[in-house]
Amino acid sequence: MTGAVDSKVAKLRPLGRRGLQVTGLGLGTAPLGGLYHDLSDEEAFNTVAAAWDAGVRFFDTAPHYGHTKAEHRLGDALRRYPRDQYVLSTKAGRRFVPRTTPYDGSEGWQNPLPFQAIYDYTHDGILRSFEDSQQRLGIVEIDILLIHDIGRVTHGDKNPFYWQQLTEGGGFRALDELRSSGLVKAVGLGVNEGAAILEVLAEFDIDCALLAGRYTLLEQATLDDLLPACEARGVGIMLGGAFNSGILARGVRGDLKFNYGAAPQEVIERVARLEAVCRVHDVPLAAAALQFPYAHPAIATVLTGARSAEELRQNAASFERPIPAELWTALRDRGLLDLRAPVPED
Repeated sequence: MTGAVDSKVAKLRPLGRRGLQVTGLGLGTAPLGGLYHDLSDEEAFNTVAAAWDAGVRFFDTAPHYGHTKAEHRLGDALRRYPRDQYVLSTKAGRRFVPRTTPYDGSEGWQNPLPFQAIYDYTHDGILRSFEDSQQRLGIVEIDILLIHDIGRVTHGDKNPFYWQQLTEGGGFRALDELRSSGLVKAVGLGVNEGAAILEVLAEFDIDCALLAGRYTLLEQATLDDLLPACEARGVGIMLGGAFNSGILARGVRGDLKFNYGAAPQEVIERVARLEAVCRVHDVPLAAAALQFPYAHPAIATVLTGARSAEELRQNAASFERPIPAELWTALRDRGLLDLRAPVPED
């Protein structure tokens, strides 16, 4: 697999220990499922095409996105390209069945397909989810399968029950069978909380993890435990949510969403301080936000979500934009970056 252009976007890094390589920038497809904004099929297709033209060769999706809509759309777009030239990941842990109650909009999907989730992390549930994803994508060769949203943030008091499905119920065993048989090349997690990855590392040998947020310009607590543990174990991190759900994309005059909800005042104030430093150095906040996490050796790729071809091109340009070393020094001096955090010039 090679990138389309010689660029930071297309630069390949190893993901885990099993020979997979992913481009510096990947495409996350929650927006293709209608997260916060509805997209037409044409807009979704054009977004994937723009990603390909920019050199992106790693694409991540999930049944959860738009209640299976994103998988349909991504598969339709990717089947136009040579299968040996990109890496594809999807997720398991939810099975989707025809909806029996009206969708209340609480998950943020606009105009999702008429299906509802049943959480199922058991052996047979994981295998069935995988096969369902193959059919929706229209692509048999899925490179990476991730357990989606295990952890207390998603399940609260029910998390021990679902954790037991992974352990005693054979969910981890199903992942190992898929990997050992060659049906997938790597397995891991797709979560919003670092603690869940640490818990799984103590139980099962994963190759990679998609972490949404938790290592961004706004938050670097994972330097204490998760990132060193992953680096030591050779577990590659796919970093999603570099914009923290939106607030780091356009700053305090843009979308004031943080961690899938309304940004609290202290976050807004911190973003304003970040913006002020970026402005002095003539660097768009979005460029700093996308490039910062990629400097850490545990981060193999940064996933960007885009809801249009133009937004994708803007994100790719932000990832490529030169940033003076003085910006990172200024952010450290003002206490806006953890002193331990690597920056691109390092």
